[in-house]
Amino acid sequence: MSDTAIRPRMEQTGVADRLKTALPILLVPVLAALGFAAIGDMTTWLTLTVAGLAMGLMIFVMASGLTVVFGLMDVINFGHGAFVSVGAFVGFTALAWMGGWTASPSVLLNLSAVFLAICAAALVTGAMGYVFERVIVMPVYGHHLRQILVTMGGLIVTQQLIHVIWGPDAIHLARPSTLQGSIIIAGAAIEKYRIMAVGIGFALFLAMRYVLRSTKIGLLVRAGVENGEMVEALGYRIKRLFLLVFIAGSALAGLGGVMWGLYQETITAHMGSEILVLVFIVVIIGGLGSIEGCFIGALMVGLLSNYTAFLAPKIALVSTIALMVAILMWRPQGLFPVVKAK
Repeated sequence: MSDTAIRPRMEQTGVADRLKTALPILLVPVLAALGFAAIGDMTTWLTLTVAGLAMGLMIFVMASGLTVVFGLMDVINFGHGAFVSVGAFVGFTALAWMGGWTASPSVLLNLSAVFLAICAAALVTGAMGYVFERVIVMPVYGHHLRQILVTMGGLIVTQQLIHVIWGPDAIHLARPSTLQGSIIIAGAAIEKYRIMAVGIGFALFLAMRYVLRSTKIGLLVRAGVENGEMVEALGYRIKRLFLLVFIAGSALAGLGGVMWGLYQETITAHMGSEILVLVFIVVIIGGLGSIEGCFIGALMVGLLSNYTAFLAPKIALVSTIALMVAILMWRPQGLFPVVKAK
């Protein structure tokens, strides 16, 4: 066959591959467009879209650590919800200590209080993740059934410890004064906190993407997800990498717990286990080990949840499950799978 005959086929294959890669990226704007067509009102659609983006990005923060842990370590960690709950309560305690800052009319003091609360939650849950991995997860590597049982047990024990330390009742988590209320954008009332949550979520996504794609530790993590044995053979201590990733995933869950608590304005010991369903749905939709897939999946879940809650509240609870089923029928391994389903 001549070169002139081969070249068009190669070009067609290249176009097909690029289109296949681009299709999942287009799902979010397509879903937003369908939501606008169904709602019909610009102000309502804009309010729901910002709320959906904020919700989705907070779920992404909580799910991003889990998807890398799942993809790299092959660990089904139902205890991930414990880090979310602990992070929310640590954030509540930190904000209570900075009551003067949160009540101040200064935007700088309010944002500083939220930032310090997030850092405190990430530090505590990161340390908790170290202990959790050493004591609970490490003995059950390679045994999925045991992982489910022991990590679920760890989640239950953590919930009871929260009851002991902070009490069994739901706690109101007030937002700092300048993050309360809404602003008017194009005629739509947009909550100030949701705008901040969108900004933090996008910033964390870009930071994680940079670390995974442009740093040595990111290269090792991605290589470990695809072929851990080869990374070990090259002389790198894959178990230490496992531990580092687990700690980072736990810290992200705690960070997301603070953001989710401020979003709901109420925190309970069971909030982590309640949000865990959506976290696992996002991980499955995005594909194991994929930050980009997790990001797109979280945005889709957030937007769909808000649109259906407005249009058809009775089916809002099952809409995300239906989305997961539809995605898996199209791409059985998720949108951007890094590793094969195990």
